[in-house]
Amino acid sequence: MDEVMTAADASASFRSGSSPPSIFPSNVPLLSAFLSLALAQFLNPFTTRFKEKRWDPRRMVGSGGMPSSHSATVTALAVAVGLQEGISGPTFAVALVLACVVMYDASGVRLHAGRQLPNQIVCELPPEHPLSNARPLRDSLGHTPLQVLAVAVLGCVVAFVVGNSN
Repeated sequence: MDEVMTAADASASFRSGSSPPSIFPSNVPLLSAFLSLALAQFLNPFTTRFKEKRWDPRRMVGSGGMPSSHSATVTALAVAVGLQEGISGPTFAVALVLACVVMYDASGVRLHAGRQLPNQIVCELPPEHPLSNARPLRDSLGHTPLQVLAVAVLGCVVAFVVGNSN
């Protein structure tokens, strides 16, 4: 005798083989990276308020300042990949090299460019130029090594929390 599969049997069989849909992606490295980015950007106005005694909500979407959202993102990505796939694979190697390049750039090249170039241009203007008496520009282009290290810790914590919550 042939067995007949009912719609309820098919539905139960299908559900047991897959997990229920979720509004959050199941890609832990991606979720860790975006959550770390959002948290770092959210914290920017508060650190500006603490350091400079002024509230600037534009810091939530701007670059520079503390914490470095770029460094937080790549650190969380590298740690999450390492936790999920292990540290001996090529994916972790790529994520780690990317994190190192981004953090080196943030604390080295961009920091020094932000400190030197804009103010050097203003200082080299002729005395009759209207901007020659302007006050020095803020150096919010890059980050200090301490800022990059602090936000790397933030990225690690976010990756561990997201990785252990699944």
